[in-house]
Amino acid sequence: MAASPPGTPADARVEFLDCRFDPLDFEQVVAWLSARTAADAFGYVTTPNVDHLVRAGREPELFGPLYRDAALCLCDSRILQRVARLYGVRLTLAPGSDLTPALFGRVLRAGDRACVVGADADAVARLAQRFPKVELVHCPAPMGLRHDPAALAATARAALAAGGQARFWLLAVGSPQQEMLARTMAALPGAAGTALCIGASIDFLTGDQRRAPRLVQRAGMEWAWRLLSDPRRLARRYLIDGPAIFPMTRRWARRRRR
Repeated sequence: MAASPPGTPADARVEFLDCRFDPLDFEQVVAWLSARTAADAFGYVTTPNVDHLVRAGREPELFGPLYRDAALCLCDSRILQRVARLYGVRLTLAPGSDLTPALFGRVLRAGDRACVVGADADAVARLAQRFPKVELVHCPAPMGLRHDPAALAATARAALAAGGQARFWLLAVGSPQQEMLARTMAALPGAAGTALCIGASIDFLTGDQRRAPRLVQRAGMEWAWRLLSDPRRLARRYLIDGPAIFPMTRRWARRRRR
């Protein structure tokens, strides 16, 4: 695991719902990424949101180590941030959907290599056209990594081989597969550089998906924007599974008081 950023030792992480978050604001995260090189000990960045923590509450033995061993664990969700505040916990916001464009716009320099693991090959090709100064390589990933340890290990090895001396790996295979993949890569001999667990963030850069307007994001209603854009896929996540965060938080607060 990569060392914590300067001034933020592991014991400075802020605990909420049995997940420990790094107290870095967005600009501090960008500065940390900017300082990372291809030769640094491998570290990965996770950005848990409400959906992730609801699932983590059901499978703590799976999700706990994935977040604990991350170089950075960042709050992705304004809703999560506001729920935490109700219980006196202050989480600093650093959305993954903002970090990916910042990586390409502010961190990656001409000649840097980045490896996209997963995602659609056409989307990666369009991303390469948009950012021609970056050496972008693609490593396909199979479905079902979560339930196939052999495929997970093989994909981790293939990603490191495809990336070579990459400065960054962008893991776009969905949660928890991407966090599992990152943790597996970190355990391999000679692994170096930084991996970001980015979900569907590439789709925003290529225009395949549209982010909510900034005012909608600031109001904490981006989830509603996404739900309206794809109700068939997201209705269960946002309307059935997501509200479980509230009883989960009450139970967590009771345990904490004891």
